Amino acid sequence: MLVALLLLAGASAAQQTGETSPVFHVKYVAEGAVYLDAGRNAGLAEHQVLKIVPAAAGEGASRGEQLQAEEIATLEVSALADASAVCEIVTTTRPLRAGDVAILQPGTQAAAAPASAGTARPYLQVLSFTTGDPLDEEVREALPRQRPLPEINRARGRIGVEYSSVYGRGSTAASNSEVGLVLRADMTRLGGSYWNFNGYWRGRLNHHAGAQPQTINDLINRTYQLNLVYNNSYSSLVAGAGRLYLPWASSLDAIDGGYAGLRTFNGMIVGAFAGSTPDPTSWDYQPDRRIGGVFVNLERGRFEGLHLISTGGMAISTIGWRAERQFGFAENTLSYKRWVTLYHSMQADLPHTYTAANPANPATPIATTYGGINRSYLTLRFQPHPRLAFDLNHSYFRGMPTFDPVLIGTGLLDKYLFQGLSGGVRAEVVRHVTLYTSIGRSDRTGDTKPSWNQMYGITLGNVLNTAWRADVRYSRFDSVIGQGSYESLSLSRQLREDLRWEVQAGLQRMNSLNATSSTSHFATTQMEWAPGRHLFLQGGFTWQRGGLVNYDQLLFVVGERF
Repeated sequence: MLVALLLLAGASAAQQTGETSPVFHVKYVAEGAVYLDAGRNAGLAEHQVLKIVPAAAGEGASRGEQLQAEEIATLEVSALADASAVCEIVTTTRPLRAGDVAILQPGTQAAAAPASAGTARPYLQVLSFTTGDPLDEEVREALPRQRPLPEINRARGRIGVEYSSVYGRGSTAASNSEVGLVLRADMTRLGGSYWNFNGYWRGRLNHHAGAQPQTINDLINRTYQLNLVYNNSYSSLVAGAGRLYLPWASSLDAIDGGYAGLRTFNGMIVGAFAGSTPDPTSWDYQPDRRIGGVFVNLERGRFEGLHLISTGGMAISTIGWRAERQFGFAENTLSYKRWVTLYHSMQADLPHTYTAANPANPATPIATTYGGINRSYLTLRFQPHPRLAFDLNHSYFRGMPTFDPVLIGTGLLDKYLFQGLSGGVRAEVVRHVTLYTSIGRSDRTGDTKPSWNQMYGITLGNVLNTAWRADVRYSRFDSVIGQGSYESLSLSRQLREDLRWEVQAGLQRMNSLNATSSTSHFATTQMEWAPGRHLFLQGGFTWQRGGLVNYDQLLFVVGERF
């Protein structure tokens, strides 16, 4: 009997000295505190006491060896998360560092932790559950939970009520006021889904009989987009709706409508799109034009090396509901890292016959057949250094444009001014100072001689260390739009975190065959102030004079941030 008791005691002692204590590691050291690589899921609790020991007394050492190890420091748990813990340093004999081993002090035991994800308990029989497997849910609860990425469930934006007053003088003498709504949104992964809502919208709540003066602010605001897009890399569906560009063919006009497509097994995207074309910067803008079509997109390679994006499709445009043109389109981008990028977009009309009245003989209308390339844009960009880039471009547009020429001085129409072959360079010569230029030789059908187009500009990111940002630009053009030049200046500064001011002014001269020759001046200033968490104020003033246009506009917006 005595021998049996001694054997049992020896086995118990051996078991006690052979067992190990949970081992934790220091992953970050702060002033007076350390962060451990384990937390609530590992059984730690607030106010537990741990000690730092040499690494040899960590993994693989018995409980007895751990308790007899030299004590380097004493810690007390002060805050907990599922997978980490913050401990206050009570005593220490040397500076602590990442990787140090921590164990629980004698008499302090870790709370019972759920089973690890790698050890599932066997069932004696197969069970089925209608609302989930309790074992799987238990394992899932034991896994450490990371904070969601900032891109998930992010909801930022502004919504406000706008008051605008326009006062015209001279031949446009009139005044009116309008009330409208303004919305700016940056919302990603709505409700944890893969839908994103982004963009800007401005609309009027009251309407006036008769024509109203078209201000620069009105035109610029109509170039913004507001869209709801579905973006899920694990799904074959792609979709979007609102005012947007087709993501794989941005050379097409912006549409008020939507698109939908499917990813095929080999990575291709096949889809369709439709909508109206509201953007006044479109080459052949018509307020009642509609467009629809189908497309195929293919992407190969990677951005760290050779990368290709290719899109092609067919589309039809109508004015009202009368077919205007049928055309094919293609857009291709080939790049190698950040050094070289080749981009080309093209639209080609299918042959069609257009009938027009014959002034000489009204009984015999004139029939003309159109077809072939309608527009094309090719650019080759070479960037040997992040602060230096060269580009070579060729552009072609057939027919006369119908966009609003008032926007030429804003820079939104520069892509149409340089027709034919042109080249440019952009260089950050010193920090915050960037020079850029583009010079081209235009030789269009019907020109008596080639003409030169030129544009020069400078951007100052920090004017005289005042945090003001300035951009000065001069352009002289001779294209199908007409002949002329413009100078523009823009200034902006974030005065405080909640206060921003922006000023833009310009002078534009143009002689055109299809528009009244004029010299126009404009100046606009705008200030945004967010005095509170849920309040923002925005005010602005615009002055424009040129030709028959002469007006002032006052803008005031008050609303809520979210």
